[in-house]
Amino acid sequence: MKLQPAHRARRFLASLWPAAVDPRDLEWSANWLTERERVLFGRMRGADRAHSMAVARSLEAHYLGLGEEPPGWVMAAALLHDVGKTVPDLGTYGRVVATLSGWVGGADMAEQWADTTGFTRKVGLYLKYPELGADLLAVAGSDERVVAWAREHHLPAQDWSVPAAEGELLAAADDGRL
Repeated sequence: MKLQPAHRARRFLASLWPAAVDPRDLEWSANWLTERERVLFGRMRGADRAHSMAVARSLEAHYLGLGEEPPGWVMAAALLHDVGKTVPDLGTYGRVVATLSGWVGGADMAEQWADTTGFTRKVGLYLKYPELGADLLAVAGSDERVVAWAREHHLPAQDWSVPAAEGELLAAADDGRL
């Protein structure tokens, strides 16, 4: 698991304050999602929804700046790429512990930790959140590219199955570079 200190620090700081999501933003995001995807999006913590909406808004601005309408699957992928974090339901500090545990212990430990109980299980599940999110999205009937992005968004670009141009934009928006 890549630590990505700058990205993680921004996400941590943003999560320290309760993120009340503006109802207009929720309405805007719902326009990009199917009914079943909206249910999944609604399960996400406020800070995760706010982050995902910022990623999607950034992408929308990029496409509109080019005079293009953003592809629907790209917007859904931006809004739902972190949906797997709903499975372990760890708070901010638990996520910090999980991230550091994965960095120190290695991603291969996630499977073993997920097969235990208590907090260790939650750490293991958190480290597997991309796979878990992809599974949730597949069951919800999401576009295969949305499912793939949830699973692959932390992988190196050469391992993505989504179109490279859209993957680069999604990654840049997620990291705050777009």
